Amino acid sequence: MPDGRLYDTDWYAWTQEQASALRRMAETRVNSELDLEHLAEEVESLGRSEENALDRALTRVIEHLLKLEQSPAVEPRKKWRLSVIEHRNRAQKAVRKSGTLKRLLPDLLPDAWSDGRKLTASALELFDDVPADALPAECPYTLDQILDDAFFPANRHGLD
Repeated sequence: MPDGRLYDTDWYAWTQEQASALRRMAETRVNSELDLEHLAEEVESLGRSEENALDRALTRVIEHLLKLEQSPAVEPRKKWRLSVIEHRNRAQKAVRKSGTLKRLLPDLLPDAWSDGRKLTASALELFDDVPADALPAECPYTLDQILDDAFFPANRHGLD
């Protein structure tokens, strides 16, 4: 029987472990009134919500790093910087609380990049007349840069 330490040290991993245990119980047809398969799905879903929150935080950091780098607009640069700080904090907290989520970061980056780039491309086309193809096709930021409190890319138009 699990001792519960994983619950306190890596909640995401705990949800995945518990979902697997519930599914094993369902397969062995444990005589129980519990709806084990649906319970397993719900517990697993709780863990996925943590993964999704990390993905959203990475996406927002990437989006606003790109805007800071690519936009010729003076405003709302300060708001973009604050958003980067806020969402970095969220991502850093998630990976501090879960080694499993930290190990998933490289797998999450491609989708976060794609989503962040799409959001940035749309905004820059709408508000700044910057064509989508002006943005890099591949993520120019490393995971370390994305999570580094001190990293902000230079603006290609010379703005601070």
